[in-house]
Amino acid sequence: MKIQFSKYQGTGNDFVIIDNRMMHWVPTVLQVSMLCDRHFGIGADGLMLLDNKNGFNFAMTYYNSDGHESTMCGNGGRCMTAFAKSLGLVSQRAHFWAVDGDHEAEIENSSPDCIYKIKMKDTRIEMIYDDGFFINTGSPHFVKFVDDVMNTDVFNSGRALRQDMRFAPDGTNVDFVELQNVNLFVRSYERGVENETLSCGTGVTASAIVAAFRNPADPGFYNIRTLGGNLKVSFNQTGELFSEIWLEGPATFVFAGEITI
Repeated sequence: MKIQFSKYQGTGNDFVIIDNRMMHWVPTVLQVSMLCDRHFGIGADGLMLLDNKNGFNFAMTYYNSDGHESTMCGNGGRCMTAFAKSLGLVSQRAHFWAVDGDHEAEIENSSPDCIYKIKMKDTRIEMIYDDGFFINTGSPHFVKFVDDVMNTDVFNSGRALRQDMRFAPDGTNVDFVELQNVNLFVRSYERGVENETLSCGTGVTASAIVAAFRNPADPGFYNIRTLGGNLKVSFNQTGELFSEIWLEGPATFVFAGEITI
């Protein structure tokens, strides 16, 4: 079977995207992991399928590179919106469906690139531990503040926390955060990828929410640096509840092609 695909990246978090509206393809774990393999496939942190859904511009299904369908992907949502725009399904605004429910998206034309904004689900801190905070921003995240994130062993520390019994049975994503004046520098270990990624959209969202929870006097947004580029998270805070959460940043087309499954 031959499949047409497009490759997109959002601050270095990269995805294989397939228009599934006519195919109605349900990939196997092996097929997804092969497509995402950086040596024997296309190479990506994840695979996304774009489908039709009544009442929405499109539906988004996300698979991690280990082949398993996963939870919400923030950078993926922005890249999927860019892909939908390329297909003529949306213009400046979008309303799409993901595993955690409905999302809005906005496209801001700016030179030389477009900025893609997606609205995340309302959330609150779920657990406070001595070593960090647990929160769900469409995907589960353990957020840990460190003094020097560039010299943090993200792979080994992240893998240990990802498998911590506190987060059994499904585990968690792990974000290491350094506060730099009023900005954040975030590095993330992602479950399902089982490695550090250059950026994690739900992870920077979780990090911004936790930073604001720790210091409610902070303004309702954070500019966030990742290894793959810069993002912004804005929000409203009412007590412990965070709403009107928007994740914004670039979403870039890389290449398109055809592959045989």
